[in-house]
Amino acid sequence: MRLPLAVIDLGHRPYAPVLELQRALCRARGEGLIDQDILLLVEHGPVMTLGRSTKPSSLPVPIADLPAHGVEVFEIERGGDVTFHGPGQLVGYPIVDLQKLKPDLHWYLRELEGGLIDALATLGIPGQRSQGQTGVWVGSRKIASIGVHVKKWITFHGFALNVTTDLKYFDLIVPCGIDGVEMTSVLRETGGGGRSREETPNIWERTREAVVAAMAARFGREVTPRSLDEVAGNIPEAMGVLSA
Repeated sequence: MRLPLAVIDLGHRPYAPVLELQRALCRARGEGLIDQDILLLVEHGPVMTLGRSTKPSSLPVPIADLPAHGVEVFEIERGGDVTFHGPGQLVGYPIVDLQKLKPDLHWYLRELEGGLIDALATLGIPGQRSQGQTGVWVGSRKIASIGVHVKKWITFHGFALNVTTDLKYFDLIVPCGIDGVEMTSVLRETGGGGRSREETPNIWERTREAVVAAMAARFGREVTPRSLDEVAGNIPEAMGVLSA
């Protein structure tokens, strides 16, 4: 019997409290207060996150000017360069104990890529890796970004898959520090063109289901939908961040 993967759908949430939630769950998992791996799913408001490898050249618009574009900015501990999160983007934060899987960060990154590629294949999109770069591409266009952090072999941060994302936000940065990269989305690659999420109501749920199934398969886990209270109800530090 496969171990469970507790899938917690947070819906639409601001970035800051979910960041603190990840940190709290990572600590709790490492201390044995939570006995199962978790996949948090969330959709954020517009935000730029600056990873540890962010270069000045990746920010053609000064950081101080980004709020004028309706975008929050956070410097965080994950690896990688600058990226964007926003409406229409499926963001996944696995809280996984790699000691129970494979204590190898490079393996983990490749498995995240592989899970997204498998999910995209379900949707009829030929996702692929790009040698020497982390993330998932469709041809020369990037559709998903990945950036993680590991503490005592417990992971947090994760992946961001553009589903119906307004790709114009990426014009404010050099996404992931890759000059000339073109960003794309599930909507665009499935022939959606300029259609909105409201005009293609099943695209979000189909993408979500495909990603959850693919990630669980990659890590040999059984999908178990859970509420945050069911998983972390005995951890006030984790429960408090979303209600503050």
